[in-house]
Amino acid sequence: MNVSLFSLGIILLAALAANLPFFNQQLFALVPLSKVSGWVKPVWVRLIELLLLYFAVGGVARLLESSQGNAFSQGWEFYAITACVFLVLAYPGYVLRYLRKKHN
Repeated sequence: MNVSLFSLGIILLAALAANLPFFNQQLFALVPLSKVSGWVKPVWVRLIELLLLYFAVGGVARLLESSQGNAFSQGWEFYAITACVFLVLAYPGYVLRYLRKKHN
């Protein structure tokens, strides 16, 4: 496959994974956390989920990179920048969950 296609796929996967914790009340959109109606997933669970999804997307990107040839070693700067980009991609979900005004 084409390297630019892999890059686009990783960016789309990162955008979906970054917004996933904010659009549902389940852990990783699979595991129900509470049977009580009206229960809201705490923000700290959403942040831990966001962190784990960041590493999952990074692992997928690393596998795709190594399938194309040698995977390059990265320094802390790379991880700091990709974490910031992941947080920027999560912003729409955060806004819809916490900042949008609810109309009754």
